[in-house]
Amino acid sequence: MNRDFTAPAPNRLWITGLTMIATSEGPLWLSAIRDVFSRRVAVWETSARADADLVPSSLEYALASREVEPGRLIHHADHGCQYTSVKLTTRLMRAGVEASTGSVGDSYDNALAENLWMLIKAECVRGRVFATRAEANLALFEYIDGFYNSRRIQKRLGYLSPIGFEEKRYADQATARTSEPEHPSTHPDQLVSTSRTPGEPQGG
Repeated sequence: MNRDFTAPAPNRLWITGLTMIATSEGPLWLSAIRDVFSRRVAVWETSARADADLVPSSLEYALASREVEPGRLIHHADHGCQYTSVKLTTRLMRAGVEASTGSVGDSYDNALAENLWMLIKAECVRGRVFATRAEANLALFEYIDGFYNSRRIQKRLGYLSPIGFEEKRYADQATARTSEPEHPSTHPDQLVSTSRTPGEPQGG
């Protein structure tokens, strides 16, 4: 994708990654998939371990909840082992999704995922001490689903939230379809006959 963090429509380019949230119980790993078109967090999932099962599980939820056309979606991640595993790449191939990974150790290649982690840690995590993973998980739910996706406006989105931006696109598409001029069908009574009896003069 060559660091081109733009998409013409939903479900054309997904950015994904992993980050760690500290709790008194131990680390809570957050996996999220972000749709580049609207910056919406399409899915997110947490686990006590950043293993090879967490990332494919997030992908399955995304494929089930979003309208994905085979051959039209790119799934971009960093070069972590979870994203280069045979399990994930095989699933992407079967779903008709093109896999894309950044270069090793270069955060700029996955800047949109890094931007999401920055927002979450600045607006949700900073200054809070989570006693348990469950407590951190609830805070993430309240932030991502209760605020970021539905209410956090962004200048790039025309001061709409990610969900609002997607809904506006679908509404605009529906309006465009209904306003398209229809080809009028000709009623039989409106037909003008050009035939005449042989020998009959034209024009009456």
